Amino acid sequence: MAIERILPGARYSEAVVAGGLVFLSGMVPEITTADITAQTADVLAQIDKTLALAGLDKTAIVDCTIYLGNMADYAGMNQAWDAWVVPGKAPARATVEARLANPDWRVEIKVIAAKS
Repeated sequence: MAIERILPGARYSEAVVAGGLVFLSGMVPEITTADITAQTADVLAQIDKTLALAGLDKTAIVDCTIYLGNMADYAGMNQAWDAWVVPGKAPARATVEARLANPDWRVEIKVIAAKS
């Protein structure tokens, strides 16, 4: 099985293509001073860019895990998510509360997409 690494770094790759699937690393906001809705929109835009490097778009996402630093941010995160997701093409999804590596990050999103 061929493995392709997209934007590989010393510690991790932004994405890995293997077995017809594209695994994105957890994406975190670059705008750490923003509210949850803006941070989520920032992360979703990064996901769009990374998927494009693999020749895909968000409709190829089959699984998504969203990590929130505080479940009180759930509604604000969903506001950005609902504006981004394509109706009828939403992936399977889980949202959990977790202590994130940087306290300024309010959200981290990890996705798996399928290459056809």
